[in-house]
Amino acid sequence: MTGFLTLLHKELLRFWKVGFQTIIAPMVSTLLYLLVFFHVLETRIEVYPEVAYTVFLIPGLIMMSVIQNAFANSSSSMIQSKISGNIVFVLLSPLTYRAIFFAYILASIIRGLLVGLGVYLVTLIFFDIPLLLPLWAILFVILGSAILGALGLIAGILADKFDQLAAFQNFIILPLTFLSGVFYTIHSLPAGWQYLSHLNPFFYMIDGFRYGFFGVSDISPHISLLIVSICLIAISALTINLLRSGYKLRQ
Repeated sequence: MTGFLTLLHKELLRFWKVGFQTIIAPMVSTLLYLLVFFHVLETRIEVYPEVAYTVFLIPGLIMMSVIQNAFANSSSSMIQSKISGNIVFVLLSPLTYRAIFFAYILASIIRGLLVGLGVYLVTLIFFDIPLLLPLWAILFVILGSAILGALGLIAGILADKFDQLAAFQNFIILPLTFLSGVFYTIHSLPAGWQYLSHLNPFFYMIDGFRYGFFGVSDISPHISLLIVSICLIAISALTINLLRSGYKLRQ
């Protein structure tokens, strides 16, 4: 456990030392989204009965900030280690590949939770936000950040430079996030787009997390939990296999 805790400590320090950039800046960006949508759509849209649009929007924005920062944490750490060459010291250590995986993922979860908690606490100052089922919300936020942390490791392993990593984030992570129901309910979409939304695993993270706040969701939270859990297991297995094989790491 000493090696695992050391690697985890290193990953935590990596983003904590520049907390203004890794924690405060994402909080400000999310709050700007909220400010714009509040002024433009607050009085024009009602998604759930007796729930203002801004209040509906807040859980989606929290989850969006959590998963994006979880992905950024592990992906940037891996690509920096590859480019600087210090990844070899991690691979040569007596740590198992599972221990390496869990250290990166746990650090990503913690960063995502810090950003999400910060956004939530700030929004509580201005809005009355219900949290009817907190355990459901916590469960989905941990599973979602773990999935994106694993995806970040995969992206960091596959990318050879920062441009490729940015392409992965801009053309895969960002579209899947924006089309997952952060800003709307999928019942407002045409049938074809609803079908496509059900193929997006990010949708189940957002919908399940929002269920923890309002007790209402577009689909059963148990189905969302099952799908998110299967995705986490599959992506984690793929990531551990990539670490074990040393693909693009032992060069």
